Amino acid sequence: MVTEITDQTFENEVLKSSIPVLVDFWAPWCGPCRMIGPVVDKLSGQYTGKVKFCKINVDENQKMASKYKVMSIPLLLLFKSGQQVDSLLGAVPESKIKSKVEALL
Repeated sequence: MVTEITDQTFENEVLKSSIPVLVDFWAPWCGPCRMIGPVVDKLSGQYTGKVKFCKINVDENQKMASKYKVMSIPLLLLFKSGQQVDSLLGAVPESKIKSKVEALL
């Protein structure tokens, strides 16, 4: 399951998470975001309990978008122990997202 997060919940859901986290920075008007959304949903089901998957709408949550210098979307940021450890920009193939997620484990 993918958790919808906000500027207010980002710290608790991502930075204080006991397991690695993938954060999908997206917006409803973004075509490529809608293309990788189902991929992120699918992978979240495969890594239940091992990796947390979150989505944050950049239009509604500009504080975090600014903090992480989000200039284009979709942007996937990967966190481990509260630190950003990797990122993926654009509508990348499922295999590429999966290999980055595997590297977090």
